[in-house]
Amino acid sequence: MQWFIDAGGVIDERAGIAFVEATESVVEIDELGVPLAAWPQFAAVIPLCTCGADDCNQCSGFQITPRTAAALWTAAGVLADQAYDDVLEHGDEPVDNTGARLVFDEFPQLTWRQNPVWRRQAARSFGNLSDGLASGHWPQPRCPAEGMALHLILRSAEATVDDDWAGFTERYADLPEHEDDHDWDMLTETLFQDIDILALFSTQLDSIEVPDIDQNRELGIGDYRPQAWFEQFLNVDARDPRRPFRR
Repeated sequence: MQWFIDAGGVIDERAGIAFVEATESVVEIDELGVPLAAWPQFAAVIPLCTCGADDCNQCSGFQITPRTAAALWTAAGVLADQAYDDVLEHGDEPVDNTGARLVFDEFPQLTWRQNPVWRRQAARSFGNLSDGLASGHWPQPRCPAEGMALHLILRSAEATVDDDWAGFTERYADLPEHEDDHDWDMLTETLFQDIDILALFSTQLDSIEVPDIDQNRELGIGDYRPQAWFEQFLNVDARDPRRPFRR
């Protein structure tokens, strides 16, 4: 909306009035006109358990904390927007290693010649995980594309925290601290069923994505060909196929 706002345009050209400067802001509202919070209330949707009981299923083990969720959500949103930007700017041009892409050159090379429809679905994978975090759900991948997205989200979230991004740390400081904050290794161990998709980056495992080759069968990897990246894992609930794209 800010692209269409012309604050100076509301001032009529009248003698004695000179337009000097203006500021404007945009607030999203619901159907009742109530402003919607741009920043999810992570302390509420991902509450911490601090009972300390040895038999507590929540605080006796690892927890995703509000601060961790905020970092992951921030990274997921940025990557989603950048992925859509890649599609809009480059269309069906093959990806290369020149650094011209924001996201898709971080994907395995076997995906570099996919079409814009495939890339938009991959971009939506970041949004799926982002939306889940905003609703209080742990970001657990439901298909290979979401697995790839989560690996990139974790890496970006760690950098976000380490680099003290402007605009992020100010709101982040209001969230409660916890000893499980930013345990990236434990997040990797907890959130993924496996890390088979990372085998696609290995130059020594040529065609490992094909389910019919012996090495794939021996390792029990399954189908990781690009056309299978959006097929739901069998042991998770499927997402609504009608869910929208961000853009």
